[in-house]
Amino acid sequence: MLREARVNVYPRRGLGVWRCIVSLAEEKLLSKVLYETARPMIQPEEFLEVEACVKLDPRFVEACAKRGITDMDMVCVDPWSAGNFGVEGEEGLHLSHTFAWVRTREDDNLYAHPIEGLNAVVDIKKMEVLRVDDYGGPPVPWKEVNYAAQFRETFRDDLKPIDIEQKEGVTFKLDGHQISWADWSMVIGFSSREGLTLHDIKIAGRPVVYRASIAEMVVPYGSTENAHFRKNVFDIGEYGVGKLANSLKLGCDCLGAIAYLDAVYANRTGETITIENAICIHEEDFGIAWKHWDFRTEKTEVRRARRLVISSISTVGNYEYGFYWYFYLDGTIEHEIKATGIINTVACEPGNPGKYGVEVSPGVAGQIHQHLFCARLDMAIDGKDNAVVECNTLSAPMGPENPHGNAFWVEETTLDSECGRSRNADTERYWKFVSSSRKNAVGRPTAYKLHPVHAIRNFYQPGSPSGLRASFTDEHLWVTAFDAEERYPAGEHVNHSDGSDGVATYAAKGRPVAGEDLVAWHVFGLHHQPRVEDFPVQPCVTTGFTLMPTGFFDGNPNMDLPPDTNKKSSHVNACCHAAAE
Repeated sequence: MLREARVNVYPRRGLGVWRCIVSLAEEKLLSKVLYETARPMIQPEEFLEVEACVKLDPRFVEACAKRGITDMDMVCVDPWSAGNFGVEGEEGLHLSHTFAWVRTREDDNLYAHPIEGLNAVVDIKKMEVLRVDDYGGPPVPWKEVNYAAQFRETFRDDLKPIDIEQKEGVTFKLDGHQISWADWSMVIGFSSREGLTLHDIKIAGRPVVYRASIAEMVVPYGSTENAHFRKNVFDIGEYGVGKLANSLKLGCDCLGAIAYLDAVYANRTGETITIENAICIHEEDFGIAWKHWDFRTEKTEVRRARRLVISSISTVGNYEYGFYWYFYLDGTIEHEIKATGIINTVACEPGNPGKYGVEVSPGVAGQIHQHLFCARLDMAIDGKDNAVVECNTLSAPMGPENPHGNAFWVEETTLDSECGRSRNADTERYWKFVSSSRKNAVGRPTAYKLHPVHAIRNFYQPGSPSGLRASFTDEHLWVTAFDAEERYPAGEHVNHSDGSDGVATYAAKGRPVAGEDLVAWHVFGLHHQPRVEDFPVQPCVTTGFTLMPTGFFDGNPNMDLPPDTNKKSSHVNACCHAAAE
């Protein structure tokens, strides 16, 4: 059996990344290629190293002292990726551009106290401070705004427990990383770069998606003030959300009867690191699957839905991202991202956050930004020979064709070659992935559809440094021919990239995609103008997409659901119950 793996290796000093192909069966190196100017991702081990070297730099210490900060143990420095802005003196280096905050005491929420206008630039290879940029700015806001339980004296006590029990066990079966549930089956994977990945997704034995992942995300900020224009971090390509995955806790991150999978990745010295309980698997009720009451017979038929949930959560600096894959009994696949954690903060003059921010606490502002994600979907609707059909709803003006002004219909157009396409809300545009070899009971190609309800536009200006590097966000759907080496929307080596690699470059090749093995790249996200309610911890906000069977089946696939009534449900007199208390 042929088993090969890609391995990236880089020197501790100097630039360059070697791409190696290794035979796992023969335990030998098959090939290696050096990308001389490539930089590796910023490693988790380097986060605290960057912070430590900045806090020891005399220039940084002096700048803190000017702001009344003398206890450097309380200073916190976040290592951001540096981007590629053509700044003199930064050429040919592997850099981190940093932002700083300070705690007032142990465990205090540091993001309530930004040190505005103080940014150190670190040469990661040498772990030395290249320079310290001091732009000046408003004083540090010292008011404590904490979120940890240890800082609260009281908690509400009016919420009754909601316990989820499955006394007969779970419906899914897990064999290593192979899982089956109802009609679904797939393999659960994990990579240090993308985190949770899914493979060979089938329903009733029929292939739907060969591989699915969230392959990139970028978070651009809108401010031009001081060094904030550099905030344009690719959390997957420059850091790797897999390496930043949380170890999940039973009864906290997921409720019910839970199965966990550990994740393993290699650190910068090649040693294996295990994240216990990195992936959570459970099933949950999801309301009614279908219902109808016949008013003539007064008979009701109702069936309940449930879904399989496969999830992981990663912490990238101040933000948490929860990645949730949902599989439904009717064949629907949904991906939801929950964004929470702490917004990135800056100091401002109280009452005057400026046009790029919103004051969330006196003297503390959150700046406008976006979270732009890209799902890579290697489609396999009933096999590899697929096509993409663009669907637009059209209407005709009043006239002979539309005498009553009510006519509208869907026009379908097959995309013949690689391209990028954008959502059109005026035509309720969506896309279908169709089989070129299998038809349903009414003679139409079996298909799944993608409706881009969470597609948002980016606000990069054409030709801007960050916009060039994030060109994958210029469209909401990219369609490319499958190529095993075309894996990432912003390119293979994102750190300090120039934008010449990535899905926009892949699609420009113009290869045929109708009836071919194709890959769909869907861009979606969050447009985030911070609120006061987002601080000190942001409530979960969600985004995502849905793949829905559209002629994939020959009818409602949930007709065989049993007409059960839940025996654990009970009546409660909420009014009297409250009064008795």
